[in-house]
Amino acid sequence: MNALSPVSPVTWGAPNEPHSIAIVTDAWFPQVNGVVRTLSTTCEMLRAWGYEVTVISPEQYPSIPAPTYPEIRLALTLPGAVGRQLASIDPDAVHIATEGPLGFAARRYCTGRKVPFTTAYHTQFPDYISRRTGLPASAFWPYIRWFHGPAERVMVATESIRQELRKEGLTRLAHWSRGVDLECFSPDAPAPQEFAGLTGPILLYVGRVAVEKNVEAFLSSEYPGTKVVVGDGPARASLEAQFPDAIFLGKRTGTELAGCYAAADVFVFPSRTDTFGLVMIEALACGTPVAAFPVAGPVDILNTRVGAMSEDLARAIDAARLCDRNECAAYGAEFSWEAATRQFLEGLAPLTEEQRALSEAATAE
Repeated sequence: MNALSPVSPVTWGAPNEPHSIAIVTDAWFPQVNGVVRTLSTTCEMLRAWGYEVTVISPEQYPSIPAPTYPEIRLALTLPGAVGRQLASIDPDAVHIATEGPLGFAARRYCTGRKVPFTTAYHTQFPDYISRRTGLPASAFWPYIRWFHGPAERVMVATESIRQELRKEGLTRLAHWSRGVDLECFSPDAPAPQEFAGLTGPILLYVGRVAVEKNVEAFLSSEYPGTKVVVGDGPARASLEAQFPDAIFLGKRTGTELAGCYAAADVFVFPSRTDTFGLVMIEALACGTPVAAFPVAGPVDILNTRVGAMSEDLARAIDAARLCDRNECAAYGAEFSWEAATRQFLEGLAPLTEEQRALSEAATAE
């Protein structure tokens, strides 16, 4: 993968004139995952640049825990509630980040009012649901095609995912990569106290501890050393019982998380359902090489200088240990949140005056 290059900013009218953007997402705080970090960082940068950003999230509605995954809250909305919120905001652009209840309600409003919108494909949704239900992933692709089909553009992070979506008939695609907070994630981050005295090499996993993340494949690897898991989720208790020699540290953020990355010998990314894998570039920015399966995400991010991929995780770990940590840190530093946020702006579909008139006419009917 080539380094991200800065792209020209999108200009909507006069320079520095604030414009309103509505982002609708079912993934938001207090969840801790790559989608939430991506959206929250993007919002911070947009606001710093003078854009008015409103996030419609489960925080604003009554919610219930998702079946089998209580950390995720599913918003309960009255018919038309999200649409009324969007109408009151009257944004210049609408972005629907997720395919959940809020995303569904926003899509219905936009299609009914002829409001252009964009979406994003953050997670291999069919594979994700398949792992949780036991049903084939093919059963869920019709919903994905239906949900994203009317979008002006679907934002995706990697070429592998673009190819997969094209095969499914979704062709209006825009590139939206990811970035790293280099002030936080660096090789100089202090090691956590829990790492002192651990038998090396230290092999690290960071992320949700859930079935779709395939953490068991990491923990069942016979590679010697100490396996450390940072994160929480519904599978944690069972995996702790099944793998008593592994160290489970729970959630870590900021410099504490960066220290876990920097102190590890190899970062292991066992997921087969992620579309990018933000944790990989965070690990690389801390100088830690990555071992992964050769699937979408890793194949788009890694090269032999900074990591290794194999269907045999132990072989990938062994090869990753040979990587130069300085090269890993330099490569991770190439991922800029500024460039990623400008890609997001370029992918948006702001309303034209004609489209706004059509929307107002549809609302009046």
